[in-house]
Amino acid sequence: MTESNFKEFPLSEEIKRALTVLKYETLTEVQREVLPKALNNQDLVVKSQTGSGKTASFGIPICEMIEWEEKKPQALILTPTRELAVQVREDLTNIGRFKRIKAMAVYGKEPFSKQKEELKHKTHVVVGTPGRVVDHIERGTLPLDNIKYFIIDETDEMLNMGFIDEVETIIKELPSNRVTMVFSATLPKDVENLCHQYMKNPIHIEINANQITTNTIEHRLIEVKEEEKISLLKDVTVVENPDSCIIFCRTKEHVDSVFKDLEEANYACEKLHGGLDQEDRFAVMDGFKFGNFRYLVATDVAARGIDIDNVTLVINYDVPMEKESYVHRTGRTGRAGNKGRAITFATPFEGKFIKAIENYIGFDIQTMEAPLQEDVAKGKAAFEEKMNGRRLVKNNKTARINKDIMKLHFNGGKKKKLRAVDFVGTIAKIPGVTADDIGIITIQEQLTYVDILNGKGSLVLQAMETTTIKGKKVKVSKAIK
Repeated sequence: MTESNFKEFPLSEEIKRALTVLKYETLTEVQREVLPKALNNQDLVVKSQTGSGKTASFGIPICEMIEWEEKKPQALILTPTRELAVQVREDLTNIGRFKRIKAMAVYGKEPFSKQKEELKHKTHVVVGTPGRVVDHIERGTLPLDNIKYFIIDETDEMLNMGFIDEVETIIKELPSNRVTMVFSATLPKDVENLCHQYMKNPIHIEINANQITTNTIEHRLIEVKEEEKISLLKDVTVVENPDSCIIFCRTKEHVDSVFKDLEEANYACEKLHGGLDQEDRFAVMDGFKFGNFRYLVATDVAARGIDIDNVTLVINYDVPMEKESYVHRTGRTGRAGNKGRAITFATPFEGKFIKAIENYIGFDIQTMEAPLQEDVAKGKAAFEEKMNGRRLVKNNKTARINKDIMKLHFNGGKKKKLRAVDFVGTIAKIPGVTADDIGIITIQEQLTYVDILNGKGSLVLQAMETTTIKGKKVKVSKAIK
């Protein structure tokens, strides 16, 4: 099968429509290989780097094959980090938006009771970290009897972080007649063993690392002394003048000191590392996505789980110790077919790490000279002008797909014996509105949220102010979030 365009696949109109809005057009190599086999319900072991489009390669088939009417979860996706769980949940919600697929993320450091409550409602896909998924299984709050699709994402990272026991505990609880797909940047022995033990004749798909890192990213290296890095960083950012930039450091102490220096120099920047609490980490990620600041200083915690179409520059302020980290970090730029640049600062003692990275990615990283002072002086005015303007987010996928969606809040739910069908029946009778304009409906004890699609939100809001549901007067307002 050699499809090069999503339209060539036997996908439903709702999924095709979402892919068009999300600007998924040409398939990446991993999507071309995985999609037909996943749609055919085959077990897969996929070796592919981050940034290669793999979330869509399993997300599209899952959203396509899920039965909307079924209340219990049909797909379980494991990720090593909370950030990645949230990112994958968002991607699947976007792909399944017009089919009204409900995906939720479960992870630690968030109240268990909140997740337990949400799992009582119709949920099609659960994305989670292994520890919290095990918690839910043991407490009987995550029903597994209808799981048809099981995905392990970033499997090598998951096992590196010591999650092997949790992963095996989860697998043993799943129905045996499921489809299993494993995605991993590398395939160490323990990943191979896991696959052979718990999968049915899996098909192996391998996407070469160097095809991913070379296509859209320009890689450069600047040699520098440790004590001159901060002034080099300022010169490089002035000359490059990126729309959006991630600066990677090896430790949280380095992140703190680089952030402090940039903040004092009036850069619009934020920092991200494991020392921040979860809420702050999510707030920083969201702020970066929505263009609130242009520079993000981060440890490798941000190398997984940030999917922003227009990061134009990645700077490795410190050379990563692990060669795989280089691919994860630089994979934050050059995404979705855009061009990107990755510049690494290397001190005289880091030659062996650079060599290991070059061997791993399959090509030499070209050296470039530090910017000349006259070029820095020339670029200063344009740099300051851009710095003072808000960053324009051209391609935020979630913003694109949500552009014509309004979430309405009704102050009635299960207690008033209201069901999804009651909301659909009432709203679809409004002149100019059809059932196709109604998105995800979330019914709780005392309240209900309904997504109204296709720019019809204001129309529905106005009409529902004077309309009853099942003969009951229900207050309606635009939901805050």
